[in-house]
Amino acid sequence: MTLGMRSSTSPSRQRRPWQAVVALWGALALGGGQAWAGAQVEEPLANAVRTALSAAVGNAAPPAPVFADAAQKMAYERWVAATETRLIKRKPDDLVRREFLQTVWYEAKRAGLDPTLVLGLIEVESGFRKHAISSAGARGYMQVMPFWTRTIGDGDASRLFHMQTNLRFGCVILRHYLDREKGNMFLALGRYNGSRGRAEYPNLVFGAERRWQALIQRETQVAGLTPAQAQTRAR
Repeated sequence: MTLGMRSSTSPSRQRRPWQAVVALWGALALGGGQAWAGAQVEEPLANAVRTALSAAVGNAAPPAPVFADAAQKMAYERWVAATETRLIKRKPDDLVRREFLQTVWYEAKRAGLDPTLVLGLIEVESGFRKHAISSAGARGYMQVMPFWTRTIGDGDASRLFHMQTNLRFGCVILRHYLDREKGNMFLALGRYNGSRGRAEYPNLVFGAERRWQALIQRETQVAGLTPAQAQTRAR
């Protein structure tokens, strides 16, 4: 378009950045369309980093949360009870839904991440679809690129459709990016998505996280536990 001339596209047909975000959220809410991410960039890793990541994904311990005291256990149970109400339509089977949330909590905590943030990331990445595949070939709940199985796994990319394997890889990779970005989650999320420095993807994840947090706060208040108490006990 020539400088100083107006576009021939009508205003109603032009889509501003915030409108694109709203449209994407609508697609996610309906569970349709392709997965959002899948642009993680394969980068050279130092041997020490590769070894550490390989060990992190290779530990096949079952996803059984361990609690220091009864208060932590109660906080976990309230978190599961609150979050599963929003997943009933996507995961109607009670056992499958509970196993999924337990594994999200376990793998997030194991990697030093907030389970609610990980829920928000999964919502944006795959809409909670276990077999989601992006246009770039990323797979599963957390849209892990197959090259990671060659880099730090056993090379079997089909295992990325296994729930715990996918969540294990996703959380370990996000933790790796967070360490690389010196604790800056905004940049770590951008790197996870392959869009480092751009705001669209991190804002989507943070927005999803806030909605989950609001839901958890409402549910815990109904259950007689204040948000402050829930947050303190969950740490």
